[in-house]
Amino acid sequence: MNANSEELYLEAEADIKNNNYAEAFKKYESILYEEPDSAPAHNSMGWLYKTQFDDYAKAENHFLTAIRCDNLYPHSYFHIAALLMDMERFEELTKHLEKCLKVRTIDKSWVYGRYALMEELKSDFEKSIYYFEKAILGSQNDEKIKDYRHDIERIEMKKEINKKHESNSDGR
Repeated sequence: MNANSEELYLEAEADIKNNNYAEAFKKYESILYEEPDSAPAHNSMGWLYKTQFDDYAKAENHFLTAIRCDNLYPHSYFHIAALLMDMERFEELTKHLEKCLKVRTIDKSWVYGRYALMEELKSDFEKSIYYFEKAILGSQNDEKIKDYRHDIERIEMKKEINKKHESNSDGR
């Protein structure tokens, strides 16, 4: 990005923090008009489309474009993973996470954490715990490790509840 686009981008990011989405949207559009290969601007436009308009198709297009523009820019990978998780497109999410493991700018513990959350949503609690443990092994951040431990506790509780419901099942 050139200096003018960088300044405009930072202003747009401040607009988002201040919930001034319309102004941010205009600034990102302006950046993309001048620099159509700006990964940060595409990523932020994708975020706006996903969170403010619930337009998952446009959001996905911007996230994927950002990845094509700069395959080391990590934020777009995070957002596309969230989008795929929200849409319960688990097969695509699995492929995306496999790709993320090969991107050197992405924290691998985050990737394993996403695998774990996906397995939790699918009610495969054993796999979820396995991936949270891999996330712990891959992390060097004490706070993240504590969070992953809490995640495992949540999954253990769900396992107990699931077991109780399976044994008390009356067909409903």
